[in-house]
Amino acid sequence: MFELEQAQTVARPGFYLRVSPSGFAAHMSASPAHLRLVRTLAESALCGAGVSAGTAANVQLVASELIGNSVRACGRHVPLVVEVEAEEDGVSVKVHDPEPGLLPSRRPVALDDEEAESGRGLGLVDILAPGWHVLRTPVGKQIVCTLPYAEGDGHP
Repeated sequence: MFELEQAQTVARPGFYLRVSPSGFAAHMSASPAHLRLVRTLAESALCGAGVSAGTAANVQLVASELIGNSVRACGRHVPLVVEVEAEEDGVSVKVHDPEPGLLPSRRPVALDDEEAESGRGLGLVDILAPGWHVLRTPVGKQIVCTLPYAEGDGHP
């Protein structure tokens, strides 16, 4: 695990981390180990910025879903940039992948469908980060969302 407060930039094969006072940007090749690291970093960075554990857990869920969607669209080890930042009106989560043509799509699966094995992720993102959107960029696409703070969260 990284000591977030000591890290300004950290590089290792397939992973580059840039830390800010209220978040981070991780340039990474998608892998289970890097996903776990992003989840750990999100909790550490956000709780260090005064965000509640509940909001940090929601950020972890949304980031995991968006990273998973990029992997399903582009394949394992796809290069991604994941940004998490506590901002004035909520926690910003951005996931950038290199495939502009493969956009996330909602499947017609009810969130409470006990038999569904997949297809509910974007429904959860809709609930936790209403108004998320996709930006096409010169090098791919970026999914952008903001999770509102829970009552009592500290923030910058």
